[in-house]
Amino acid sequence: MCALRVVKIVQALFTKFRLPAGGACAASVPERCARFRRSARGERTAGKMAGLGKAAVAAWEPYRRWGWAAVSFGVHRGLGALLARKPERAPRWLPACRQKSSVSFLSRPDLPNLAYKRLKGKSPGIIFIPGYISNMNGTKALAIEEFCKSLGHAYIRFDYSGIGNSDGNLEECTVGKWRKDVLSVIDELAVGPQILVGSSLGGWLMLHAAIARPQKVVALIGIAAAVDSLVTQFNQLPIETKKEIEMKGVWSMPSKYSEEGVYRVQYSVVKEAEHHCLLHSPIPVSCPVRLLHGMKDDIIPWQTSVQVADRIVSTDVDVILRKHSNHRMKEKADLQLLVYTIDDLIDKLSTVVN
Repeated sequence: MCALRVVKIVQALFTKFRLPAGGACAASVPERCARFRRSARGERTAGKMAGLGKAAVAAWEPYRRWGWAAVSFGVHRGLGALLARKPERAPRWLPACRQKSSVSFLSRPDLPNLAYKRLKGKSPGIIFIPGYISNMNGTKALAIEEFCKSLGHAYIRFDYSGIGNSDGNLEECTVGKWRKDVLSVIDELAVGPQILVGSSLGGWLMLHAAIARPQKVVALIGIAAAVDSLVTQFNQLPIETKKEIEMKGVWSMPSKYSEEGVYRVQYSVVKEAEHHCLLHSPIPVSCPVRLLHGMKDDIIPWQTSVQVADRIVSTDVDVILRKHSNHRMKEKADLQLLVYTIDDLIDKLSTVVN
């Protein structure tokens, strides 16, 4: 079991463009943001963003409050290297915009067809794995796509069975079936090594994919990774409530992200999910792992990411906490942290993957 050690707490990273005391390693982040804004591309982007308003998810401006805390579970480059990146290697992504490309479908014998969109490009490729009842058109999925376009890296986003444009009946879907969806995308659509980015439920599934396809999955990024969450939340219910759900066959799970205020989860789905729990033993994932989590998350507590990191056998694991972020982590600063994390892993892997 890896020893927990605190690497760094970064406070007021961007305050008035000055370095915090003793923070020499953070110099490159505000510097590269400033350089980007001074460049012709930065001016063009800033002009476009003035008209985009809230739709512009990635303004290249220095953020004055980046409440970061990074916990390392191994000796490696980690967050310090991310902050110390050379200005010329900074991410060069553009604001997310409406996608005009048509949806493609992955045909699978005896399984629902999966809707997806794919960019061809360099390795390692990136695959975004959505959260529960989420589709491939979310803010994070589109922001990553624009980032991958700017760097020329391959990228895939898709809808689970029973969700979005994919075939299938949602009520018949289970964690195991969605796990098969992720593996189908990796096996049938992805070319070469892949970095998986899993949001919420996707963070649980990305670990299963890394275990099942260790030769192809070379790094993981979890965003509020909901590992074992369905089972954990059910087990925390009062005994009387659990018995009532078992009798009715349906769990009306409260959620502020549902229009009805609840997600109706079949009891059979909860029981099936028990076969996919990971936190009861060491998680056999050996690739680099980055776990991003908001400390204001009222759905999946941030301590879950710490527990996941402790279970993963890899020696290259970081937990990065954002003090004021919620479960969805889709504010501008959250997205900027996400793409910096992806960029850092691409840079790290470039010495191994060509």
